[in-house]
Amino acid sequence: MTNEFAKAEMAAVLDEVQQQFRAIAKVQQQRAELTASATVRKRITVTVNADGTIIETKFASDIDELSYSEIAKAVTEAAQQATAEVMRKAQELMTPLHDRRARLPKLSDLIEGMPDLSAEMPKAPTVSLAPPNAEERRAFAADDRAPMEFSNVEFVSRQPGADRGVTDSSW
Repeated sequence: MTNEFAKAEMAAVLDEVQQQFRAIAKVQQQRAELTASATVRKRITVTVNADGTIIETKFASDIDELSYSEIAKAVTEAAQQATAEVMRKAQELMTPLHDRRARLPKLSDLIEGMPDLSAEMPKAPTVSLAPPNAEERRAFAADDRAPMEFSNVEFVSRQPGADRGVTDSSW
């Protein structure tokens, strides 16, 4: 009886996973079609694709009223705004998938004794929008060089000469 229940539960999980895969494929296609545009100073419009790559830049006819540095700054700002918007749209597309995935059982729910490793997942750092040599970027890079620390480590004591690898005759 319990075996039939387990089979039915596993079949339901597999069906849900297949539905999830179909939904992922649909969202991936929709995401690939995303674009976003931003206009800065009413003279510069930048359009980016779903990856945040600039696919079009337009200048108004009165662009020559701006200095080169003003144009450069405005193009950068417009690209950042457009990228933020396309990322927001992509997150919006992903929300139903995240909600659906949250309803799926975790591997630790299905396999007795399997630990739940979701809390161990590293968090991605916030990416800096500062220019290459800005103080903010240098400070961020210095923080990134901090040594990694692990709390679940086992120490192994190696005795010299005890491990000779594949030439060890104890194989």
